[in-house]
Parts: sequence; structure tokens; C-alpha cells
Amino acid sequence: MEIRDIEIFLTLAEELHFGRTAQRLHVSQARVSQAIKAQERRIGAVLFERTSRVVTLTPVGERLRDDLRAGYDAIQRGIAVAAESARGVSGTVRFGVMGALAYEIRDLIDRFRSDHPGCEVALREIQFADPFTPLRAREVDLALVWRPVREPDLVEGPIVYTEGLLLAVAEGHELAGRESVTLEDFGGRLFLDPGDRAPGYWMESVLPTRTPRGTPIPRGPVVSTFHELMHEVAAGRAIAPVHTHYLHYYAHPGIVLLPVTDAPAAEWVLVWRDGDINPAIRRFADEAARRGPRAFGPIDHPKGS
Repeated sequence: MEIRDIEIFLTLAEELHFGRTAQRLHVSQARVSQAIKAQERRIGAVLFERTSRVVTLTPVGERLRDDLRAGYDAIQRGIAVAAESARGVSGTVRFGVMGALAYEIRDLIDRFRSDHPGCEVALREIQFADPFTPLRAREVDLALVWRPVREPDLVEGPIVYTEGLLLAVAEGHELAGRESVTLEDFGGRLFLDPGDRAPGYWMESVLPTRTPRGTPIPRGPVVSTFHELMHEVAAGRAIAPVHTHYLHYYAHPGIVLLPVTDAPAAEWVLVWRDGDINPAIRRFADEAARRGPRAFGPIDHPKGS
């Protein structure tokens, strides 16, 4: 079956009208009829029921539509990507990052800029309380978030950065004198609440609702930005987990940071919209995959504030 015949069939399956199908594809109505009849002869079954008033798909036609649509869309995406690649990578990639994390992967960003001088990387700040809305609103093209990402409309790309977890407490907190803590120490102690705009499973990977032994971890004041979080912790209103890169880039008086010894490593991944054929995004992801994940360095002074 020729590509043009597939286009005619799929368009008619959408329009269910021979005249509108011909108009959309800029062909004659006779060409549409001939293509459908040829497909029906080849398959050996009727694909459309026609009456003087209505056109409907038969069960065989519905199955063929579903099977052809996925393959046709994949072919179209492949052609579009090839065409964009031939023209070269240009424009601007709007890259959503949290706080200072862009500096931790600056070598990846610098390499991309060097390899693609016609394409700029513009950094945009996103917040942990609502990490995916900027992607869906097309405010950013690419984002760096911790995994897992189980959103049907988003793609979880390569891991680019890994690090551990710290517990941020006020200087006068009962845990402040410890050298480290475990996830079990979270139980029964009031934590800041990141709200409900981020998926529950995603926030659970950093701040679970229960300890490994099942002790509830209660929530307190709601915060939506990192600076709100640190202010509330310093004020002694609640405690919060933070990632270890905090040690290099932030200092807040009155806060003690304790390594969480049994917390799984946070894996930060690139995420973009499913079906986005922007070649710059794909080149950026390819470069990240070749580079491999970078791990945060050893912690020299975990209790520094």
C-alpha cells in the first residue's frame, strides 16, 4: 500500500465523508473512491459502509485504522526529525532547572553550546512543588527533575546527575546534635508540606508518608518554593529533606544539615513532552546519555549551615 493511499484511508476514517477527504488532501473525489476500492480488493473485505447519507467504518476498517495510525505517525515523525536535522540545530532550548542545579551540569550545557553554536540554552527556574506544569504549559522545552517520572504525556530521558539526601532542621531541634539520621527518624516528626500540585508518587520518593517500619510522617505548613522551605525550617516550624547540592550553593543561618544514611540516591533526569520532535531536545538528550550521570562529590562538612 502506497503512502498516499494510507493517507487517503486515514483521512476518510477521520472525516467519514468522501468530499471533505478529497478537499483536505487536494485530490478528486474519484481518486479517493478508487483508492479505497483498491484497498478493499487487496484486503478482501469492505472497509467502509456507504449509504446516500452516511459513511461508517466496518469492524475490519476500524482495526486497520488503528494499526495503520501508529505506523504512519512514526513515519511522519521520522521524516520531520530528518528534515530538522538536515537544517541543523538552531533556536533556543528553554531548560527548566531547580535552583543552582544547572551549575552541577554546566559541562553538559557548555558542550551542547559548543557543538551547536546556532542554538542557545536559556535557563528557567522551576519549583519542586509544581515541576511538570511548566513543561505542559510550554514555558520550558526540557526540565531536570528527580525520578521516577510516570507521566503519560512526558518522556523520562537519561540520568544526568545523582546525589544523596540531607535532613534540614533548626539549630535547636532535638535531632540537631546527631551526626546523621535514618529514614526511620522521620517518623512522628513534623515535616513541611509541598502541597498537592506535584504527583504524590514523585514526592514520595523524597518525602515518604511513612517510615520503612510504617510510622506515619506528619505534614505541617505548606511551602511552594525552596526559599520558603528554608525560612520555615530555620524558624523551627517543621523540618524538611534537601538534596546534597545544597551544601555548595546555599547557606541559611540557624539550619543544621544531617546526612540521611539509608535514603536511596536521587537520580536527576531530563524530561520533555512526549511526541516533541524538536531536534535540539534530542541532541541535548543524546549528549547527556553519552556523557553519563555525574555524581555529587563527597560531603566534607555535612553539618555546616
